[in-house]
Amino acid sequence: MALCLPAILFTRSADVLPELAMELIESTGILLIIAGVLGRFWSILYIGGHKNASIIQDGPYSICRHPLYLFSTIAAAGFGMMLGSLVLMTVLTGAVLIILSDIAAKEERFLRDRFGLAYDAYAAKVPRILPRGRGFSTPKQVTFDVHVLRRNLSDALVFLSLIPLGELMSYFKEEPLWPMIPIY
Repeated sequence: MALCLPAILFTRSADVLPELAMELIESTGILLIIAGVLGRFWSILYIGGHKNASIIQDGPYSICRHPLYLFSTIAAAGFGMMLGSLVLMTVLTGAVLIILSDIAAKEERFLRDRFGLAYDAYAAKVPRILPRGRGFSTPKQVTFDVHVLRRNLSDALVFLSLIPLGELMSYFKEEPLWPMIPIY
């Protein structure tokens, strides 16, 4: 995301869409950030306290192997939309997805070493990051570690801080203090 900072700071929307359409895009961005935060909490409910101890295959882990990364990518897309730029949304989403896919590949090498054929079987039926909803499954009850959930609150606050940050950026772009390059 830091690599995208110049684009975030020195570009503005090209104003080719009507104001209502821009408001809709920006509002959708806020909703995607919130969905990313809620999705991360949902994922933590299932993996919290169990990470690297067993292969979690229920809830969000039944639709993709790395739902925390999926929901982080959704939040990044939301931030790009909130900035009012489909180009920034695409760049941020792509950058985050590439980085997290690389991290996921490294984590999976560890998991394959630890769990062997059981992890291979899981990986064969569940996609890495992009979800496949038809395989969703969950037990009637899920137990979770409140301490782990609390620890992950700081991650959520980072994502939620994108909302006022995006609003602040929009304010400064209306009366720019430095030259801005218009993009879509």
